[in-house]
Amino acid sequence: MKFKQLLILPFVLLGFTLSAQQNGGIVRGNIYDEESGEPIIYANVLLQGTDLGANTDLDGFFAISNVPAGEYKLVVTYLGYDSLAVDIKVKAGGIVYESMVMSPSGVELETVNVSSSREQARSDVKVSELRVTAKQIQSLPSTGGEADIAQYLPVLPGIIVSGDQGGQLYIRGGSPVQNKILLDGMTIYNPFHSIGLFSVFETEAVRSVDVLTGGFNAEHGGRISAVVDIKTREGNKKRMSGLVSGSPFLTKALIEGPIKKLGDDGGGSTSFILTGKHSYLDQSSKIFYDYAVDTTFFSFASQDTSLADIGEIGLPYTFTDLYGKISFVGDNGSKLNVFGFNFTDRFDFVGLAKLDWTNVGGGANFTLIPPNSNVILNGTVAVTDYDISLEEADGNPRQSGVSSFNALLNFTYFGNKNRFDYGFDFTGFNTDFTFRNFIGSTIQQRSFTTEVAGYFKYKQRLGDLIIEPGLRLHYYASQSEMSIEPRFGLKYNITDFLRIKFGAGVYSQNVISTVNDLDVVNFFIGFLAGPEETLFKPASNEPVDQPLQKAIHAIGGVEVDVGDQLTINVEPYLKRFTQLININRNKLSDFDPDFITETGEAYGIDLSARYQAQNGYLWATYSLGRVTRDDGNQVYPTIFDRRHNINLLGVYTFGKDKLWEASLRWNMGSGFPFTQTQGFYEQNDFTNLLFTNILTGNFDLGTILSDEINGGRLPYYHRLDASVKRTIEFGKHTSMDINLSITNVYNRENIFYVDRVTNSRVNQLPILPALGVQFNF
Repeated sequence: MKFKQLLILPFVLLGFTLSAQQNGGIVRGNIYDEESGEPIIYANVLLQGTDLGANTDLDGFFAISNVPAGEYKLVVTYLGYDSLAVDIKVKAGGIVYESMVMSPSGVELETVNVSSSREQARSDVKVSELRVTAKQIQSLPSTGGEADIAQYLPVLPGIIVSGDQGGQLYIRGGSPVQNKILLDGMTIYNPFHSIGLFSVFETEAVRSVDVLTGGFNAEHGGRISAVVDIKTREGNKKRMSGLVSGSPFLTKALIEGPIKKLGDDGGGSTSFILTGKHSYLDQSSKIFYDYAVDTTFFSFASQDTSLADIGEIGLPYTFTDLYGKISFVGDNGSKLNVFGFNFTDRFDFVGLAKLDWTNVGGGANFTLIPPNSNVILNGTVAVTDYDISLEEADGNPRQSGVSSFNALLNFTYFGNKNRFDYGFDFTGFNTDFTFRNFIGSTIQQRSFTTEVAGYFKYKQRLGDLIIEPGLRLHYYASQSEMSIEPRFGLKYNITDFLRIKFGAGVYSQNVISTVNDLDVVNFFIGFLAGPEETLFKPASNEPVDQPLQKAIHAIGGVEVDVGDQLTINVEPYLKRFTQLININRNKLSDFDPDFITETGEAYGIDLSARYQAQNGYLWATYSLGRVTRDDGNQVYPTIFDRRHNINLLGVYTFGKDKLWEASLRWNMGSGFPFTQTQGFYEQNDFTNLLFTNILTGNFDLGTILSDEINGGRLPYYHRLDASVKRTIEFGKHTSMDINLSITNVYNRENIFYVDRVTNSRVNQLPILPALGVQFNF
């Protein structure tokens, strides 16, 4: 019955849209950069002499509704570009479309009174939402001289990473599987490589990264903590261009260009972009970073493995990432993107562990702008296949595979001071999972499940108040469970420089990860569908009320503009995880359940201040948080419960024509929790008493842990990274970037963890200088 109700939802929403009639006309269009054909994002579009206007979106698209019939001058402005003005005539009920290109300005503005980003802050709710650009990522001091989103995300408030090798990304108390990572609308199951410093995404191909750390609205679902939505750009629509770069860590290349050029006055185009990168750290580390091998990766050595042997191994990480896209853009702004990718990762500690994973897939997304309707359609169809296997010396197999298909369809209706979004999401995935624990008990699952969701979100501006209610209905077929998830967002502009905001919602998911919240480091990242077996409440024999993982978010916030250049943001938050499901790793017999449940909480406050100047910017963030889990026996902090976290980032451009750029990043965080050691014992399983002398035999050493989970704390972590970049220009479109970076400038010995048996300390990255060169054409 619940599923039938979900099927009726499209017709109800369609009727609502068709009933929203307008008396006036519609003005819409796309704004492009003259030199590359890239969309101009956040440009200000205004009908001169009126209060009717809009900002362009990620596609450079804008729409102004309910425009009275008449003649107008359409004016477009954007910082660093010459203004545009065009005369238009609007008819009652008619639609006017303009495709325009903007030229970079020859005049450099000394001050900026109102930026487009601030205008967006005043007109959108944007609770716990940050947008990151490729330029910001490239400005960060990067390990190995290669900018990557994996290194930039931990700079954002509320986000921490547990380690440099096999470390995981945690967003406001949510574990990695509770974060949805999207690439052009596709779900990427494992976006970070084993070395932990690099993602599968190519920075130069990224258009935007939207990081939703909580309280996100109804268009997103299937995860209970956060969303990272990455969108790549189209290829150059005007000319062939690209880059080639190299550093001690990897090489990469990008090529792009038009198949059909974008005209000088806009219009349609066809373009492509192809990127690839390959790591050779397994070879270069023996030459450049042999000292890092001995100190950082000793944890993988057995008692019979010498440091010399490890030095011969090097840092045995290697990966290859390929991504390509062809973009078709129509005369009226409609577009179709067809894309594909192949990501691979491998490490091989000879005689100890060998891991391989691959992630391949492809699909298409589109935007359809009907010529006689104010409803814009967009959607995505994609398939992915992720496989991972781990072979260890103990012979216990670990294997996981996920094959998924997803289709999304979204509709947007633009009103004058309102906007109505609704859509539908279908996901189907196969999981194939095998895991054997320390006593040889095997957990295995092969399943196919589907999820169907429908949502709507309504945005209304009432003077200085913006409200954004939403509702998501998410049906999980394998569980025969409908999750009803109300969402709500609000912003109130108290003054032009002071705003308050609020967001809340209910969230659910059905996918489970092999990574446990008690793991310090885990290279094996597998996935499986939520169990169809009976689950029990924490530490009890009472069945659970429902079989899904669920959470409730409540987030507030204050935004303050101090002058023209400084913005301060304060956000307190609460995430209550009402049900979490984990693999039962302590399963002792076939009669024990394969899965256990927990509950949890994450709460705190994030503060950030950003100072934007003509030659650079300063960004400071502080996060105070607490993350706990309740297994029914005790409430304990998770291993990623970093109580205090500070990030300072500064970027400064200088010199003639601003061809020099210097940047510094300093991070300090309180120590992670760990479970303390209570004692040791000899591991004799008494399986061969006839030939075993239990009095004189030497057995492996086992550890007895404290009954208090994560009762200890590691020392504070802090690290300074720095970089200097020099751009050498050879022509209008040809240049070379030389980037000198130093990771961990003062060589702080930050502890990763301690081997309990050998008492060997394993540290994070030592000082790592690197020189990278990138040639742009």
